[in-house]
Amino acid sequence: MKIDTLIVLSLILLLASCSGNSKEDIKEPPVFNSSIPANNDENVSIATQIEVSFNDEIHLIEKHGITVNTNTEDIVESGTKILIKVVLEKDKVYVVSIPKGSVENNEGVPLAESIQFTFSTETAIPADTNQILVTANPSTEAVNVYNFLRENYGKKIISGAMANVSWNINEAEWVRNHTGKYPAMANFDYIFLNYSPANWIDYSSTEVVENWWNNNGLVSACWHWNVPKSEGSSEYAFYTSETPFQAANTTVDGTWENKVVKADLEEIAEYLKLLKTKNIPVIWRPLHEAAGNIYEYQNGSAWFWWGNGGAEAYKKLWIYMFEYFREQGLNNLIWVWTTQTKDSDFYPGDEYVDIIGRDIYNNTDAASNAEQYNSIRQEYPAKLVALSEMGSVATISAQWTAGAKWSFFMPWYDYDRTNNTESTAFSQTNHQHSNADWWKDAIENKQVITRDKMPSLK
Repeated sequence: MKIDTLIVLSLILLLASCSGNSKEDIKEPPVFNSSIPANNDENVSIATQIEVSFNDEIHLIEKHGITVNTNTEDIVESGTKILIKVVLEKDKVYVVSIPKGSVENNEGVPLAESIQFTFSTETAIPADTNQILVTANPSTEAVNVYNFLRENYGKKIISGAMANVSWNINEAEWVRNHTGKYPAMANFDYIFLNYSPANWIDYSSTEVVENWWNNNGLVSACWHWNVPKSEGSSEYAFYTSETPFQAANTTVDGTWENKVVKADLEEIAEYLKLLKTKNIPVIWRPLHEAAGNIYEYQNGSAWFWWGNGGAEAYKKLWIYMFEYFREQGLNNLIWVWTTQTKDSDFYPGDEYVDIIGRDIYNNTDAASNAEQYNSIRQEYPAKLVALSEMGSVATISAQWTAGAKWSFFMPWYDYDRTNNTESTAFSQTNHQHSNADWWKDAIENKQVITRDKMPSLK
């Protein structure tokens, strides 16, 4: 064979070799490794974050089409993982779909096969629907209100607004001014019991409460119970730091504390009887936040005097009030006890409480709000649980989605914003505890009950 022929054959073989791809030249697509939760997982905690792992570092394409139950969610790429940010709900089945081509590796090779996995979340604690009011022979209207709360529990949430300090619906008017609707519940405060009746406060003038109830609104009331700053003083306080008034002495005959308590209970019972006479039931929340932060950290203390004697003294006072009101025939009350969490020693007992309240401030983490709700549900499974006070918390939509199925919610008032309904401040949308956008989210949520959606419970 001639040399030039050999050269030609060599060139042909070389070209043939170069025209084929070696294994090293083949670029592999990313491959699915695992997911959290795994496919078919059950009883998944709603605090779980969905993660999908691959065998290679990946990047999302612009229109990836990844969905959870057909909804496009907020997705973040993190090395070899994608994190799908979705707030899970209890008692729900989820399907995660990741289309082929939705992610690619650093070499630009897209995912070759679609991925789909399914999981179901933990079961919600069922509400006990067989409870009856703790008040003996409750009024028809109180029963109607309680049954309404029970029937909607876990399905709907009732909106509420505090009075601005005491005896008005200014906050509810502010909500209507910025959303077009009134909250379903108005809360009043007997904080100025020691001064009523006066030309500036008179709890015997019940027109504001009557009008609210006659428009199908729910009525609730609390009592920042002011006592003398010292024995015989005409100055009053309710903070532990401002009065030596001892809760442990309130139920002991002959003590000055007992004399004050007896006089105050007699006076407030007469005011509550005025509402009873008009067939107005009251969601009654006295002696709230008794434990303060005793159980939150070392050297924690009770904020209010009614908690300063510890759990046993507090429970005796609660029962003392409860039995006195029963003797007075006050059968129009639905009793709400407020937990600080970790404070079960302060709980008066199932036979003295209808609803468990929780007050939350400065916590915009919906999952954390839901965690508190579920913890209380676990501890008091026979009772409805409500967000009895709140300020600067996650939106109601986010809380509901996270699993916080409160019976009702009650933002605290902004004194400067709503003290004067004719002021320029009243027309503004910002608010110390729940601004207009927060309220719009609530009002537009189909689970939220506003006053216009309330039936007559007379």
